Amino acid sequence: MQLEKVPTTTAFLSGKEYLYFSGTSYLGAAALPEFQELLFKAIQKWGVSYGSSRSANIKLAIYQRGETYLANFLQTEAAVTVSSGTLAGQFAIKILDTFVDAFYFMPKTHPAILPENALAVFNDSELNPSLKIIKNKKISIVLDGIAAFETTPFSFDFLNEIDISNTIYLLIDESHSLGVLGENGNGISNLVLKRKNIKVIISSSLGKSFGVNGGIIAGDLSFINLIKKNKLFIGCAGMSPAFLEVFINAQEIYKKQLVKLKSNMEYVYDQLKDNKAITIDKTYPVFFHSDEQIEQILLDENILITSFYYATSTKKFNRIVLNANHTKAQLDALIDSINN
Repeated sequence: MQLEKVPTTTAFLSGKEYLYFSGTSYLGAAALPEFQELLFKAIQKWGVSYGSSRSANIKLAIYQRGETYLANFLQTEAAVTVSSGTLAGQFAIKILDTFVDAFYFMPKTHPAILPENALAVFNDSELNPSLKIIKNKKISIVLDGIAAFETTPFSFDFLNEIDISNTIYLLIDESHSLGVLGENGNGISNLVLKRKNIKVIISSSLGKSFGVNGGIIAGDLSFINLIKKNKLFIGCAGMSPAFLEVFINAQEIYKKQLVKLKSNMEYVYDQLKDNKAITIDKTYPVFFHSDEQIEQILLDENILITSFYYATSTKKFNRIVLNANHTKAQLDALIDSINN
């Protein structure tokens, strides 16, 4: 099905209006007139794009301002922006590959941060034996902040089983957790064990909760500097400067929307938590239905959800997404259709 207009809490398909519980605009900020006004002003100031290399002699001040803000927001030493979240993940992997001895991946990791030579962290729910014996190495473990088909972050307790002589570069794709989880929506990286041998690197899209096209990599200053020196980074244009300014100026909007989203999440959780076909958590705006026919069932009730086969799974992905702007009446319609 193809929509002719961007959806909000509703969408039009073949001239008919449907309730829309799909997409990734969890905070729903982009649909708000006050957010759009910030965007119009930013475009008037910076234009719609800026095609120059980030390493050119003439630079736009918004990049330094925005990346300093993002580093503070994510509580890292430094941050750098690129044009997309996928590119951010690829840059992070490319740089890590120049100095780490081995890559490991957590279950259901997004392809953007999944190296071809990576080994699974767990085999049959047990820690990979090689991780129990490895010593004095630099290893990278990659994972999603919220993995596909999950509604809560992974536990990081398994890191205690890896010898402390190793340096662990923990690359977390926060695309679906930034804006929603953590203090003021700053993600899950603060859940990681505080140890000198664990270095957290964050890659993320800004186009999900925050509603602006762009990607970010954040971490130690030395790591971010390696990215800035990379030939591909030097040769490519940055993210839209207008979108970066909107991200900074929309922080109060994001905070207000997060309060609304939390209220919607708790309301739906209370109504559906006892439904055995549902995987749901009251702190995350996405939940899953085990019936592979649920997409058609809800479509017959004039409700659209996400349904497809995910890149790292053979199981159909029935993803139902809450938005900060959904009204109680819209939520009740969804709840009634699922429970009936």
